[in-house]
Amino acid sequence: MEYIIESFRHGELILEQTPAYNKTWSELKGIINNITDNEIIQAHEAIDRNPMSISQAINSILREQFISKGWNEESHIFQEAPYVDNSTRRWRLDFAKESISVEVAFNHSGVIPWNLVKPVLAGELNHVKKAIDTKVGVVICATNELKQRGGFDNAIGEFEKFLIHLNPLRDILTIPMVIVGLEPPKTFEIIVEAIDGKNQAVINRY
Repeated sequence: MEYIIESFRHGELILEQTPAYNKTWSELKGIINNITDNEIIQAHEAIDRNPMSISQAINSILREQFISKGWNEESHIFQEAPYVDNSTRRWRLDFAKESISVEVAFNHSGVIPWNLVKPVLAGELNHVKKAIDTKVGVVICATNELKQRGGFDNAIGEFEKFLIHLNPLRDILTIPMVIVGLEPPKTFEIIVEAIDGKNQAVINRY
């Protein structure tokens, strides 16, 4: 799967040139690079109900690959109650490994600031004991083109909107970060058709 990158506070440079991080960063990029259109189609069609977008399919592939590479899933940011409450994901990172925290953000655009702030909470000193010490945060999201061609809800926060948030939040986002925008598949798109009186997502292969 192709992607584009926006580096914030030299995040990409740090990941590329710091020996402690570059192997894990290469692993992360490899996970995304190795996602194929056929994989996405198979994962999409394996979902019981007919989802309107490929977001669940991409999420499931990323989750499987990150876990298989030894990344910690839904890693707690803090060690103290009530922030370790397993009934909520609010105080957890999607994935973490060797001081790199990853958020996969296919959710509402109103949550963009929180998606950006969570890695910072895991990286800065504060009044709550942390469970992980983040040095660089990575946010994986959909580009506008993937959003349109992948059937994503119009309300989700795409790559381009994440970039708009970076400068206003600069004094809050104090750790290096990398925003990764996933590009659309090359061989298919999701179109919506009325089938038996209901709108359904259909894979349109090129």
